[in-house]
Amino acid sequence: MDGDFLLIHRMKRGEDDALEVFVRKYYPLILKYCRYHTADDGYAEDLTQETFERFFRSLHTYQHSGKAANYLYVIAGNLCKDRYRKKEELNLEELPEAGESPLEMVDERMDMERALGKLPDELREVIILHYFQELKLKEIAGILNVGLPLVKYRVRKAKELLGIYLKAGCERKD
Repeated sequence: MDGDFLLIHRMKRGEDDALEVFVRKYYPLILKYCRYHTADDGYAEDLTQETFERFFRSLHTYQHSGKAANYLYVIAGNLCKDRYRKKEELNLEELPEAGESPLEMVDERMDMERALGKLPDELREVIILHYFQELKLKEIAGILNVGLPLVKYRVRKAKELLGIYLKAGCERKD
């Protein structure tokens, strides 16, 4: 039996320490995921908290059949998609660390955010899961409930489009 199965069983029995262990285990992953979708720390934290709130509300009906992280990604992904539908502006997440050229870092981040924002939802999702969440393509297929060949196609297509969008952004600056 995997650790999540036992942890979820304990949570269903009402053990508060199990809830805390679960949140500590998955909160950083989901927060990082939400940050890539929103680029706003405060909003990313709100989305992350809402993800866990929804998970715990449905805990009594949750049937563990693999990784709990996949289910959390699905919930967070739906919340992030709702945010995209609202068409809010993306904000800068943070300034670069000391020693890095602030203007170059800000420009690169803004270019990447704009390029990601231009991608269709299904392409943006696989890029975030694969490159920023460092998930394997097979895991992404499970999370999105699509076939592995489709995930591979989406990654390839998204990389192609990002290259075009980023190149166009660089040419405008020159």
